[in-house]
Amino acid sequence: MSHHRNPRALLTPAMHHVLERMGRAGQVPIHALTPAQARLAYEVGASILDIPAPKLHRVESLTFTARDGCEVPVRVYAPSDDVLPVLVYFHGGGFTIGSLATHDTLCRTLSQLAHCAVVSVNYRLAPEHKFPTAHDDAWDAVQWVAKRGGSLGLDASRLAVGGDSAGGTLATACAVQARDAQLPLALQLLFYPGCAAHQDTPSHKTFARGFLLEETHITYFFNHYVHAAADRDDWRFSPLNAPDVDGVAPAWFGLAECDPLVDEGVMYADKLRASGVAVDLEIYRGVVHEFIKMGRALPEAHRAHADAARALKAAFSN
Repeated sequence: MSHHRNPRALLTPAMHHVLERMGRAGQVPIHALTPAQARLAYEVGASILDIPAPKLHRVESLTFTARDGCEVPVRVYAPSDDVLPVLVYFHGGGFTIGSLATHDTLCRTLSQLAHCAVVSVNYRLAPEHKFPTAHDDAWDAVQWVAKRGGSLGLDASRLAVGGDSAGGTLATACAVQARDAQLPLALQLLFYPGCAAHQDTPSHKTFARGFLLEETHITYFFNHYVHAAADRDDWRFSPLNAPDVDGVAPAWFGLAECDPLVDEGVMYADKLRASGVAVDLEIYRGVVHEFIKMGRALPEAHRAHADAARALKAAFSN
């Protein structure tokens, strides 16, 4: 699927239109900004194509204490007062940008559609906090919810992890940690997760330019996050390098066809299947990375929300 002579021809008309509009808007490219400027630009742009934010019964800001004593903000979402199963969610943004705010609508939507609680984690970002701080914060958050969930009115015995892009990487690595710690997870919910150490798959070449997430952005993000090239080969950065994935939680993947990360997502799904892990894989045709936050323009975003919610419901009812 990645060796297309004219990859632009793969795009849906609506997706093509969105990319054209973005091109015309002439924004300064992310890699030309400082991380602080890039965060602001992402925050400002985050809601432009997103669906309206669903109203929820409970939206609460809390913090937990990470292993080094830092207070890490989280946001708890729930559609009702019931003691609900919980998805711990990690936002995307290349470990460098993104926040509770940029993924607020997505977390609300998943909470509402899956009728579960969502705990969104504002893990620390690079370059101020380099590898593996984001991973450590993510895993500390999972353990905190597992231990303290009851006191927050959550059913921590039914626990899932999820994320998009770099947040998908964090969720995937947390699923490996949870297996090692014998903490049972119902599901790992992965929207186009980063899974590989190097940008060398065919889809990285095919979709390097003109499909929203560009090779220059990926390099920019990763150069902020890693200390040294060796960090990239660590399985906490590159889940494909995990020595074994036997017994990790079942996985749902929602991948975008026209995304540099699509091949490594498929490769990780294959790695899980080869170890006997139950995998549900959806590839949304004709859309790019980040499409799940473009529901105003793309029907595929709504489909992905519904599919992900269905996977969560099924996993929590098992």
